This record gives sequence, structure tokens and C-alpha cells, in this order.
Amino acid sequence: MKIGFIGLGIMGSAMAANLLKAGFPVTIWNRSPEKYEPLQALGATVAGSPREVAEAVDLIIAMMATPEAVTAVRDGADGILAGLSVGKGFIDMSTVDAHTSHESDRRVHEKGALFLEAPVAGSRKPAEEATLTIMAAGDRQLYDTSLPLLEKLGKKILYLGQTGKASALKLANNLVMGGALTALCEGLALAEKCGIDPCQLLEVLDSGAVANPMFRLKGPHIVANGEFPAAFPLKHMQKDLRLALRLAEETGQPLFATATINELYKAAIAAGCGDEDFSAVSRVIRK
Repeated sequence: MKIGFIGLGIMGSAMAANLLKAGFPVTIWNRSPEKYEPLQALGATVAGSPREVAEAVDLIIAMMATPEAVTAVRDGADGILAGLSVGKGFIDMSTVDAHTSHESDRRVHEKGALFLEAPVAGSRKPAEEATLTIMAAGDRQLYDTSLPLLEKLGKKILYLGQTGKASALKLANNLVMGGALTALCEGLALAEKCGIDPCQLLEVLDSGAVANPMFRLKGPHIVANGEFPAAFPLKHMQKDLRLALRLAEETGQPLFATATINELYKAAIAAGCGDEDFSAVSRVIRK
């Protein structure tokens, strides 16, 4: 099976590399061509546009940062759709809203191709180690066909049924993650204000009911208050919170805490932290 991969950011580069290492022939395209060289060294072929990728492969994967970015590579004379034909497959692994996924689904089917939304839970390290959690929804036939490929990217893979379910689940997952990280930042800031070594709070948390890998990984960086190298950029977390709030409004589900947390992330972006890891929200909380 010939694979196409569009979107070579923090996540996409690692995922495409894992497919190449697994022996899949991969054709790539990215808006910033400086991402090509490491993947070319692994055997990737570079195409001149998303359309050229889609024309050259059996299955195309997109891993974009926003719904707008997905639309940009999907549509137009040089977009993915222009290169799709009967029998091909398109898997969008971006974190987007259900409306974007439904529109992709509709337009892909108009071309006689198959569609799957498959957002992932995990950041840089799980992407590099192929231990992502993958949430898939859409054409079951494409899911079954692409499962051997998805297993080279993630350790847990769920099929959720109709298009839109995976997008919703991913947003629910990320609002919990953003809220938990914010609570950690507030707890550490309060401990410090009280003259307590915040590392002692990390020890207590890690020995109790809320112990988790994210606190273990992010906690020391928050305490150090130095650099926050982006495993998951803060601006992308705020995008996910915004999409979750929009979904909540559409479904009539109040998200009281998430609405407040979203304002914190917006303030962090205004403070220049958007390209840092989302744990940099601690800078706003410390103030």
C-alpha cells in the first residue's frame, strides 16, 4: 500500500518517520519544505502539492494543526480532493471539529473514495515512540484496511462508528487534559506562595489518587519556570478548548470550568506563550 502524508509538524514528522521505518512507501508534502530532509533520508518521496500526493498513493493521511489548515490542504485545484479517485482513502488525523470532518466525509465520498477521521491522544514523545491513542470514525472498510498501518502509529486504537464521534471524543479528552494541567499549575503556585517547596507537592500528588504521567512529565518544568519546549503547543490547546466550547454550545452541555480555563489560555497566548508547551499557562497563573 502506497501512503501519502501531509503535515509534518511535531506530530506528523514523527508519525511519517514511523511509517517509513515500518517499510511503507511514503510520499510527503508540507507547507514548510525544511521538514523534508530527515524523512527523505528514511526513503520518503516528496511531492509538489497535496494533489500530487493524493494522485500518487492509495491512502493519504493529513495531520494539520487547525480546521482552517485542513481546509487549505483539502480544497482547491492543488488540494487533496483534486487528486482523489474511486477506491482511494483519506484519513484525517488532525484535531478538528465535527463540521470539518463531516464536510471532508461528504466531499471524499463524492469522489468515490473512503474517509476516516482519526485524531490522536498524545504529544511529541508518544508520536515518536508510536504509542499514541487513535480514535477513528467513518468508513469501516477503510478502518479495517488501514488498521495494520495505524498499529505502527499507536498502542490503542478505537473505532467509534459514524464520522464526528472521534472528533467529539478527542475534544472531550483535551478539555480534561487542559483542565488537569491548569489545576496542577494552580496547586504548585499556591504551595510556593505558602513557602512550601513545590517539588514536595509533586511528590504527594505522585503518591496518591491523581498520580499520572502528565503531572510527572510537566511538573518539573512548571516548577523550574524556565523554558517550555513544545511537545504540544499552547496555541493548539486553546484551539481545542475553543472547539470543545463550541461543541458544548451546539449540544446544550454547560462547560463551566472549561470556559474559565479557556480564558487563561487566551491570556497566555496574549502574553506570547502560544508557541511554547501548553504547560506555559503557568506563567499567567503565577502572575
